[in-house]
Amino acid sequence: QNAVARCMGGCSASRFVAATTRPAAAMSGPQAMLVPQDTSNGDGHSYQFDLVVIGGGSGGLACAKEAGQLGKKVALLDFVDPSPQGTRWGLGGTCVNVGCIPKKLMHQAGLLGEAFSDARSFGWELPESGIAHKWEKLTTAVQDHIGGLNWGYKVALREKSVKYVNAKGRLVDAHTVEATKQNGQKETLTAERVVIAVGGRPRYLGVPGDKELCITSDDLFSLATPPGKTLVVGASYIALECAGLLHALGFPVHVMMRSIPLRGFDQEVAGAICEYMEKKGVVFIRGCTPTKFERTEGGKIKATYKHAEFGFDADQEYDTVLLAVGRDAVTLDLGLDAAGVAYDKKTGKIPATNEQTNVPSVYALGDVLEGRQELTPVAIKAGVRLAQRLYNGGKLQMDYNAVPTVVFTPLEYGCVGLSEEDAIARYGEDGVEVYVSHLKPLEWTLNHEEHEGQAVRGDNEVYCKLITHLADEERVIGVHYLGPQAGEIIQGLAVAVKAGATKAHFDDCIGIHPTIAEEFTILSITKRSGKDSKKKGC
Repeated sequence: QNAVARCMGGCSASRFVAATTRPAAAMSGPQAMLVPQDTSNGDGHSYQFDLVVIGGGSGGLACAKEAGQLGKKVALLDFVDPSPQGTRWGLGGTCVNVGCIPKKLMHQAGLLGEAFSDARSFGWELPESGIAHKWEKLTTAVQDHIGGLNWGYKVALREKSVKYVNAKGRLVDAHTVEATKQNGQKETLTAERVVIAVGGRPRYLGVPGDKELCITSDDLFSLATPPGKTLVVGASYIALECAGLLHALGFPVHVMMRSIPLRGFDQEVAGAICEYMEKKGVVFIRGCTPTKFERTEGGKIKATYKHAEFGFDADQEYDTVLLAVGRDAVTLDLGLDAAGVAYDKKTGKIPATNEQTNVPSVYALGDVLEGRQELTPVAIKAGVRLAQRLYNGGKLQMDYNAVPTVVFTPLEYGCVGLSEEDAIARYGEDGVEVYVSHLKPLEWTLNHEEHEGQAVRGDNEVYCKLITHLADEERVIGVHYLGPQAGEIIQGLAVAVKAGATKAHFDDCIGIHPTIAEEFTILSITKRSGKDSKKKGC
């Protein structure tokens, strides 16, 4: 299954450089679009730019625009190497092109399919012939939207007087960046400071046939034809999200995982997600790893895999195999050694304190950072705050604690703060209280349809969990929610957690009825009590 090779306005420097750069005085020709007048930093050194940002994803764009708005001479370099399947994209990074945005849109497409089942129960009459989904129409609409975002980023850079260079950046030293365009032409840029924000790309397994026959999330959202029966390899949030949306769109899906799902997340909730997906028809192949992929005479992909514990081999055929086994920072060919920047040789991750690497003039943002969340809002806020500290006397550091996030599986999972496992590890089992509730949303109560023996809208599948630290006035240290509209619910609760809210604050708040979110204001059953947490009535 090959991906469509796409280039959303980010593959040719000559196409957009005139529209997105600021001409230098007393210069003419294409070099004027790239090289500004030298700027002195006051210590006797002169550089072409105050700041060069390598990477046009969320963090890099945010930092470059903020610095440009503060009057600094800024250049931003961005270039996307095509995936093994030939997929490439434009300015904006992973989130906009092959991550958050297309994923959420396709997840919404799957939710709409479920909503048709609800609609009948609410009195809507649907065609007797049923409904059908058109993959090509969805991918075209998604890619058109992304193309508009790509162009919008170029305009935003121009408005902030940031020079956009569609070229791959490589550090020559701590103040010099070599920019290589798609046609091989090279330019040298010097800067007082350099920010590395190149992000990450999907990891491959290193087994026969993986790069030749498999796709990743880099390719999924622009596939020219429907994926058909799909094997998703991995237990990450990307694996479960992709598996969920594909199944919701009507494709048979198998998920092969070597170990536990959603490592690093609350494992009780992770297990509930998999259980829910299995009820819906997703097949899980546990404790197994692929050993090779082969193309069959019939055009299918034969996946051979081994069971880790029992050692037996097995194989199955699929139309598409999607790998979601982790991501690596794309820093190994960035010239970090030449600039003296320390990094992990295996993962490419860069250790940094407050985004500052071990080299005084070099900073790092986003997914390349070691031990930091790989989340778009994190990279954006860190980028803005870094620019403010460098160029506007700002004092605020990025706080990487209590960062909310949502996993867009069929039943969405939102959380902020510590998992139950981490809370117990930190404070002891007797040091925490865990409040829980299982419920059925009012919106699900009219739908009594079944699919293959399973209720479309089951009882008590929505789950609320509140974790408190007993020795600190029951301060809320973790909130976990499994159910519809997880992002909309967890965002407000995250503010409360960041503000240090206690269980008493939650109890004192009046809930909005009838909503799911109100459940967090009336939680009373603890795990320690052993009482039934299944909610009865409204």
